[in-house]
Amino acid sequence: MNQRPQAKPAPAPAPARAISTPAEARKLAEELMDVMSGLLGIIERETELVRVGNVREAIRLEEQKGELSRRYMVAVENLKNAQKYLAQVSPELLTTLRRHHDTFRAMLQINLTVLATAHAVSEGIVRGVNAEIQRKNIPNTYTASGQRAAPGPRNITPLSVSRSL
Repeated sequence: MNQRPQAKPAPAPAPARAISTPAEARKLAEELMDVMSGLLGIIERETELVRVGNVREAIRLEEQKGELSRRYMVAVENLKNAQKYLAQVSPELLTTLRRHHDTFRAMLQINLTVLATAHAVSEGIVRGVNAEIQRKNIPNTYTASGQRAAPGPRNITPLSVSRSL
């Protein structure tokens, strides 16, 4: 039996840090924007690769995407903890972050749409191939009343798909 190798557990996220100066607030905001920009770059590349049908290459981005996603979650958690302070000290920075995050969400939505479309297309292809195989394997027989006979379970051939492309 082939077993997939166990993935290494993700390192524990960095503890949420309290900010107490405008410089720390700016550093926190820059960190979040850098992570979002890096993640957007990976997502745009993945979207581009999936659109042209190069899924293998897109899968290779998974590790980078996972690491950036983890960093994004930590940065967002830190920002949530510092939101009141940021609103008092630097409301324009918070507004900039929100605008940047809105762009980020829009790009994520495009990526999810492309991935969902690719999934639906590939599922449709597999279902079509399966239907064609079943159609060819089912005998054309008729009942005594002239109706087409329903195939029995032994006439249905399973379809196997290799996911290790």
